[in-house]
Amino acid sequence: MFPGFTAETIDFLWGIRMNNDRDWFQAHKKDYVDTLYEPMKALGQALFQPFLDRPGNILKVSRIYRDARLHHPQPYKESLWICIRKDVEWWAEAPCLYFEIDPDGAHYGLFWWQGKTAAMEAFRKRIAARPDEFLDLIRDTEAAVGQPVTAECYKRPKVPEDPRLEPYYAWRRQIGCVRQIGPGPALFSPELASEVSDFFEKLVPLYEYLYRFVE
Repeated sequence: MFPGFTAETIDFLWGIRMNNDRDWFQAHKKDYVDTLYEPMKALGQALFQPFLDRPGNILKVSRIYRDARLHHPQPYKESLWICIRKDVEWWAEAPCLYFEIDPDGAHYGLFWWQGKTAAMEAFRKRIAARPDEFLDLIRDTEAAVGQPVTAECYKRPKVPEDPRLEPYYAWRRQIGCVRQIGPGPALFSPELASEVSDFFEKLVPLYEYLYRFVE
């Protein structure tokens, strides 16, 4: 069961930001495990429960250690995340549902970092062929979650025949619907799992729709 994060979780993450070295981490490794890693695993398990009956989805829980092969000057990340996604070769090329915590709080929701060129072309063809299907989906999603779906756009996007599609034809990358939460009672409550799970559930139709364009 997810116990909630604590002020000590945020303290540890600030410690990493200010003291990103092996000696400090080894002295605070128990804090990492008890206040960050284990609660994050528990949150992931809670959020993944509704997806057990949805074939093809997997749960990933990150770790604090950076990949040594990248030769990054700092050995540890200053955030930890979980994501629910399809089992694809590279996570950034497919949409995912995620939760990430860092020293400044947490953010969670739907994110598609960078679809392949072919995927975005297939997306544009689909919405051009069935505009009402997509526009209804966007309208229903935004109404359900109470916030917009956003994206980084092309500077010179293609122009669709249907003018209603112009904002979406311009989508290039970083497609997302993300909610922010600062340090405080909401982040430190066990009820956070229910809040995030409810948000994910409202995003599932869009998540599944976008995934159809991934090769």
